[in-house]
Amino acid sequence: MNTLKSARTPERILHRLDWQVIRRLDGYLQGDYRSLFRGSGVDFADLREYQPQDDIRYIDWNVSARMDTPYVREYMEDREIIAWFLLDLSPSVDFGALDNQKRNVLIDFVGTLSRLLTRHGNRVGAIMFGSGIQHKVPARSGRLHVLRLLNDLLKQPHHQRAPMTDLSALMKGGLHTIKKRSLIFVISDFISMPGWERSLSLLSQRHEVIAIRLWDPREISLPDVGHVILEDSETGEQIYVDTHDKNFRKRFAEAARKREAELSEAFKRAGVDVLPLSTEADLIHAIASFVMLRRQRRR
Repeated sequence: MNTLKSARTPERILHRLDWQVIRRLDGYLQGDYRSLFRGSGVDFADLREYQPQDDIRYIDWNVSARMDTPYVREYMEDREIIAWFLLDLSPSVDFGALDNQKRNVLIDFVGTLSRLLTRHGNRVGAIMFGSGIQHKVPARSGRLHVLRLLNDLLKQPHHQRAPMTDLSALMKGGLHTIKKRSLIFVISDFISMPGWERSLSLLSQRHEVIAIRLWDPREISLPDVGHVILEDSETGEQIYVDTHDKNFRKRFAEAARKREAELSEAFKRAGVDVLPLSTEADLIHAIASFVMLRRQRRR
């Protein structure tokens, strides 16, 4: 146990991520790290005459027709990105194998993105949520700040039992705390009471929002292992089930598919891009695939 705890210090986590994740991501991103963060939320700045080296996708055809010569739109990308992590640390994020829970995936993602952003001079902050807003980390830059963020995250309690999580409180905390337009990562498994969807939509109207959806394969399909006790990770309620029962496994899978469809629709209505992160997936591949999709969408 002491060995496991020592391996999860901020310094060790960041050192591992620097060598095993961030260096490889640099190869995928090829220096264009903003492609991960920038959707369509860049601000229009000016118009000017088209030059031979310009991208034809930025030609403003209406203005060009009026002026009888091609004009292109210029966009102003802020030199500094302010990013916030809205972190769901409710009991259900502790689901998964002992050494690979959803919480561990959350920590690795926060460490990776914080390091990637701050080394380019950008600022990151965090709002940590359990049974309510537990802790806030102001948006700052630098490696020491990343270590502080990871340290504060590691120190947050693991809630063993709680009422059903209400993610609306986390979204509203973001709305009240973050005043300047920012890039916001909402990191959660989105196991919650209904109603958070409206708050997410309001958040996406003010900021560029990316939902990081944490999940574990055992949440969507049950293996045939006989009689087991299933426990609700949020409330602690337990039920005794027979996984030999094909009909039960079928109903379980259908319920999981229904929830997936409802989540997809909620994110679509809110206008939010989603990066699914499985406890068994490769973090680098997941991020690189997400970047590729966003690049293709802008073409």
